[in-house]
Amino acid sequence: MFKVARLNPIASIGTDLFTGKYEMTENLAEASAVLVRSASMHELELPDGLLAIARAGAGVNNIPLDECAKKGIVVFNAPGANANGVKEMVLAGMLLAARDIYGGITWIRENKDEADIAKLAEKAKKNFAGTEIQGKTLGVIGLGAIGALVANASLNLGMRVMGYDPYISVEGAWSLDHHVQRVNNLDDIYANCDYITIHVPAMDGTIGMIDEAAIAKMKDGVVFLNFARDLLVKEEAMAAALESGKVHRYVSDFANPVSANMKNAIIFPHLAASTAESEDNCAVMAVRELMNYLEAGNIVNSVNFPRTDLGPIRGTGRISIFHKNIPNMIGQITAILYENGINIENMTDKSRGEYAYGLIDVDCEFSADLADKIRAIDGVSRVRLIEAKNFCKKF
Repeated sequence: MFKVARLNPIASIGTDLFTGKYEMTENLAEASAVLVRSASMHELELPDGLLAIARAGAGVNNIPLDECAKKGIVVFNAPGANANGVKEMVLAGMLLAARDIYGGITWIRENKDEADIAKLAEKAKKNFAGTEIQGKTLGVIGLGAIGALVANASLNLGMRVMGYDPYISVEGAWSLDHHVQRVNNLDDIYANCDYITIHVPAMDGTIGMIDEAAIAKMKDGVVFLNFARDLLVKEEAMAAALESGKVHRYVSDFANPVSANMKNAIIFPHLAASTAESEDNCAVMAVRELMNYLEAGNIVNSVNFPRTDLGPIRGTGRISIFHKNIPNMIGQITAILYENGINIENMTDKSRGEYAYGLIDVDCEFSADLADKIRAIDGVSRVRLIEAKNFCKKF
């Protein structure tokens, strides 16, 4: 029985996928797995029995990734599950920045009791007219699932689109419309784009990347959209740029004491991925990832361990091994199997940075002492023995 703790509400369309092998628990200390959305886990004590954490969303800055990697706790996310919801908010943000729609609506509300409001509106509308986005140039920083959707949709709205992503995946490249102009230098985005939208994770190389120097390189009157993370933008610098008119509008999905008080900013209360469809998609993906890992050891969409997927278990059972990415680990592991008369049916071992993960399918029964022998190897952090009879294909 696997016990799963929920730190946030998770759409039932996802949790309903759990079979009778699973039980929900309110006690983190006894949990085999955790489902989480935005709750911070940095202050929590992670139990020794915790095997996996699934974030029902894309960003994982609320999870202590390094600590989890050291303990052999796999952290999953749901890339692309909320991409369409975010894409639609980016498009809405561009339109709201181009046309003063909010200002016009506010004017109507303030003057709703005027008898001649229709005539007054005809005179007032020039104050909210704005410009069209067709023919303007959009720069997309980060061409992952969301960035690619935004780029493609903006092309269909008649915009010229430039994209920057030095780490674009093969899948990302295939999904990108060939009319998107790929650039290799961020300065090309800053210098040429009327609108700029950012879609990269918050990490050491990206936190604060939109600073005074970056803003100074942008076109006068640029509109900057941030639906990724507020940490990517040095918001004091953005506030100053809005005051001076260097930046025409800052559209952000992250309300904080700085952004909420910016002149000419349009700030949303973290709405982009908060659609019923996005929450359902994220819940389903997160639960399936957990089930696939807990029952078969397969890792798909992890942010702290490499993708390692052997599919259904071949043979009697499967051995799951977390270890440091150092020489002769595989040799030591297979030597123990040989000494115990265990034949390997199928195996794989993948690494990411200083950590690695291996799966080995065997064709005979194994006992708990086998895990103890492998665990005794210097550099091995966690070993699981998974019996084939527990395997469920309902992922």
